[in-house]
Amino acid sequence: MKKNRRKGPTLVMSDNVAEAGLSDATPAQLSTEGDAVASSATGGGGVSIASLPVIASLFLGAATLAWAYWPTWVSLATVWEREPDYSHGWFVIPIALYLLWSTKQSMPAAKIGIHVGGLILVLSLVALRVFGRWAYFDFVDGITLPLTVIGFVWVLFGSAWARWSLPALIFLFFMIPLPFRIENELSRPLQWIATNLSTYTLQLLGRPAIPEGTTILLGDQTLEVERACSGLRIFFGVFALAYATAFLAKRVWWERVILIGAAIPIALIANATRIVLTGLFYEWLDGEKARQLVHDWAGYFMIGVAASLFGLTLLYLRRLVPDGESVDRVALRRA
Repeated sequence: MKKNRRKGPTLVMSDNVAEAGLSDATPAQLSTEGDAVASSATGGGGVSIASLPVIASLFLGAATLAWAYWPTWVSLATVWEREPDYSHGWFVIPIALYLLWSTKQSMPAAKIGIHVGGLILVLSLVALRVFGRWAYFDFVDGITLPLTVIGFVWVLFGSAWARWSLPALIFLFFMIPLPFRIENELSRPLQWIATNLSTYTLQLLGRPAIPEGTTILLGDQTLEVERACSGLRIFFGVFALAYATAFLAKRVWWERVILIGAAIPIALIANATRIVLTGLFYEWLDGEKARQLVHDWAGYFMIGVAASLFGLTLLYLRRLVPDGESVDRVALRRA
């Protein structure tokens, strides 16, 4: 008795058979099947279904943060507009977003949900902000703003996402003005250093400069090194530039520390150069309007000078300690 056998292919619902069938498929077939699976997972569109909760959570967190800190945002914008030392605050958020985008290759998977650690941090910051309002510590609002952003990221996406975004989100602290007492205590020694360093430089240039407190007697001229000329503005700009460069540079940790530490002497040199140039132009030019114009434009020009000095420092560090990629290239050329 003959058994009837089907000569066509038999469909068997078995994972082993499916894997065996895929192993025999050609690369073109695998690519086609992979595209079909990806298309079905995305719903035929360009945004995956898994990313929709991420986008919704981002919008929800941003809306909540904007509503809760709206008076703080208005106060910060007023300071950025009126205070020259903090005019860089307008650029902090775009730069922080760029720093996040530059590290998107190492972005971990987001775990959407309510994470207890981040929730505890946010609630603690809410309590700290309430205490600051009660005790009339207005600066607490500004300080808690970047910390609350970090807390929201932790709450919505988990600790892995918080650790990944932390270096970029720390950059947000550069947009927060310092408390008046700390700013005042920093300005005094900076004024003294700027006065004496500028006086010694003018003396080396052959000018009759004599320091008296925060005043430079320059022949018949009197050059006042005021609080606005202490160099705090240049310090903020150079430190922000140093942090961003250390973040983006592919260097070891101690080289990044050197890059950030180099901001201190560079800021001092740039500010002293500004005062020296202002003193020289005060001797050469007549008229109060011309002198005021030189004083204002020298401040903007010194930011570029500080950036150039920092670029030279980075170039010297790269020549002194080449990175692994450069060493590999040299080895390949020699081979």
